Amino acid sequence: MDRMIGIIGGSGVYEISGLQDARWQRVETPWGAPSDEVLTGILNGVRMAFLPRHGRGHVHTPTTVPYRANIAAMKKLGVTDLVAVSAVGSLKEAYAPGDFLIVDQYIDRTFAREKTFFEPGLVGHVSVAHPTCARLSAACVAAARTQGMTVHEGGTYVAMEGPQFSTLAESRLYRSWGADVIGMTGMPEAKLAREAELCYACVAMITDYDCWHPDHDAVDVAQVVATAMKNADKARGLVAALPGLLAGPAVDCTEGCGHALDSAIMTAPAKRDPEVIARCMPVMGRVLKG
Repeated sequence: MDRMIGIIGGSGVYEISGLQDARWQRVETPWGAPSDEVLTGILNGVRMAFLPRHGRGHVHTPTTVPYRANIAAMKKLGVTDLVAVSAVGSLKEAYAPGDFLIVDQYIDRTFAREKTFFEPGLVGHVSVAHPTCARLSAACVAAARTQGMTVHEGGTYVAMEGPQFSTLAESRLYRSWGADVIGMTGMPEAKLAREAELCYACVAMITDYDCWHPDHDAVDVAQVVATAMKNADKARGLVAALPGLLAGPAVDCTEGCGHALDSAIMTAPAKRDPEVIARCMPVMGRVLKG
């Protein structure tokens, strides 16, 4: 199977430039339609799939994004390497607006979202001790450096329920935890990608210092959007560099992403609900077949 790179674009990143044979296509999943149609094509010889997380025109809130459908759509199209681009606020002085951070850990503070493909009749627990793919993350770092971007390797992303910005007390609390950036869409996206056995990396575009910083004590949308637009050009350059770093046939990931479900399913085969099995087959077919 050939490699296919999937991109889920966040605020400010609504397309991929330079795609050959580009077309928007509708993808249906057992969890409904994804945020939008998916733009597919070929970039520098590698198949690509792009999905705007909030939909074109930014119609979905962070809470109403159909995360399960988004991940299922990417899996259905044949994506092997999934890169999420997300706008975030910085919780550390060293990570300045305009910088990029390649996330490797999450603190999930969301509470109003469907967070798993599992359900009664098919119960499972997938490990998210290491929620991102180190191999794919390293490729993102390398791609960023080819573009001359300021990129930081590894960091913790606090995912908060949205749409809202932090209170000052919350911002100070997250800093006390040692978190690096804060955003509204990192979870459950990363966890669902792990359940779907996809290699997943998160490129966090820093737009502001959050309200803890004396110069950013009143973070507003205009400020965030302005920085996101500047970052978006850099992010598109990063995406364009990925095919050259990831070209070639898809092989088993050295990080084990493709086998995340090997020991995850708890429900005994005789007790599994056939309807749930059928629903989960598009994302878990490797371990459910037979």
